[in-house]
Amino acid sequence: MDFSFLYGTLLTLLTGVPLTLQLAVSSVALGTVLAIVLALARLSGLTLLAWPTRFYVFVFRSTPLLVQIFLIYHGLGQFPAIRTSILWPILREPYWCALIALSLNTAAYSSEVIRGALLSVPTGQIEAARACGMRTIVLYRRIVFPLALRQALPAYGNEFILMVKATSLASIITLMEVTGLAAKLISPVFPRYRNSRCCRRDLPLDQLPRHAAPPVG
Repeated sequence: MDFSFLYGTLLTLLTGVPLTLQLAVSSVALGTVLAIVLALARLSGLTLLAWPTRFYVFVFRSTPLLVQIFLIYHGLGQFPAIRTSILWPILREPYWCALIALSLNTAAYSSEVIRGALLSVPTGQIEAARACGMRTIVLYRRIVFPLALRQALPAYGNEFILMVKATSLASIITLMEVTGLAAKLISPVFPRYRNSRCCRRDLPLDQLPRHAAPPVG
């Protein structure tokens, strides 16, 4: 075992950790703000707010994140109106496209977490607060949000872990986070291994790697 190679590989992969964490933390933070707005819109009881929000959540939860990244990074650039707008300096950069896609995706999932947490607040406590003369803003700040936060934290912790894993898809649009660096390290190594071990006709079949098929012809 080549420990020097493993150590060098580890140091290379560690350089991608800051970008991975930056994408995860930023997307969760932006997604939380949008998720609160979406959850409140779903619970508002207004059809003009509830149905568009429901459609947004349905679309982003029922489509793969990879497709969403492709549509934002490659799809929006196909429209001349986008390329000539003030948004083009942002939408042409892979980092911002990945951040937008991750934020929109996690907002759809997090809005359901927040909505469920808000619905879990006991009705009796809300009625007691209103009986004491609390205004709506004070009611949410002192009663609803603290109780809902306790219910939402476990699920939100899982959502953050999922976002850290989801950042690996950012390597598809040339962002060199941990997965992108790993793919870059593998690309020159695997062909040499394949040519030296898997494609040699002079090796007996029992000495080939277990995953390698015998050559044909």
